[in-house]
Amino acid sequence: MSYKDRIEESKLPRHVAVIMDGNGRWAEKRGNRRVFGHKNGVEAVRNVVEASAELGLGFLTLYAFSTENWNRPKREINALMSLLVSSIDKETKTLMKNNVRLRAIGDLDSLPGNVNRKLDNAIDITSGNNGLSLILALSYSGRWEIINSVKKIGTLLNEKKISVSDIDEEMFRMHLSAPDIPDPELLIRTSGEYRISNFLLWQIAYTELFFTKKLWPDFCKEDLYEAIYDFQNRERRFGMTTIQINS
Repeated sequence: MSYKDRIEESKLPRHVAVIMDGNGRWAEKRGNRRVFGHKNGVEAVRNVVEASAELGLGFLTLYAFSTENWNRPKREINALMSLLVSSIDKETKTLMKNNVRLRAIGDLDSLPGNVNRKLDNAIDITSGNNGLSLILALSYSGRWEIINSVKKIGTLLNEKKISVSDIDEEMFRMHLSAPDIPDPELLIRTSGEYRISNFLLWQIAYTELFFTKKLWPDFCKEDLYEAIYDFQNRERRFGMTTIQINS
């Protein structure tokens, strides 16, 4: 029996986030260059997006490129940027077919011009879709986002538009990259690593974590279903007791 058949539609997480890890190691195990793994990882992205849309998830955030990834060899970065442009071009029709709206978070101004143009075009084309929202985290890090939010609030303080007493969790959240997107309820990380890797640090305060040893190119729809099924069988207490939750 597929995990999909065990999933309760009424208990679906509204927002799932994924740290897509293991492309390079997947390629190296096969005696290929790391970029070969990134290319094969695109198929896993397609499968997960389609599965998420079919299930009826509201939001799917994929950690595609971190601010730390800029420290990788220039050759790999250039290959990744080229792959990103071609993937956006090829997948826009698929996004439209599945009623998926594309969005992006991160320091997008640091991306090459051609990447930004393709990204903006795809975001514009899919903006009218009202199914799954696919959020690509590009040149993103949780610390960058938190500092950016602090700077925005600091500017408001300097301009005397707010006072220190006005600052609370809600104000801070409103100055994050995408304040209208709910916090992820489930975070999946592939490749057997047990780290958050600077991803959505503010938003995952009460997120359920699911780790799998599968490398990203091997991650398929059934793996997503398993993670969601596992999520549905956890007790989420948010600091309260089991008795409080049950009552």
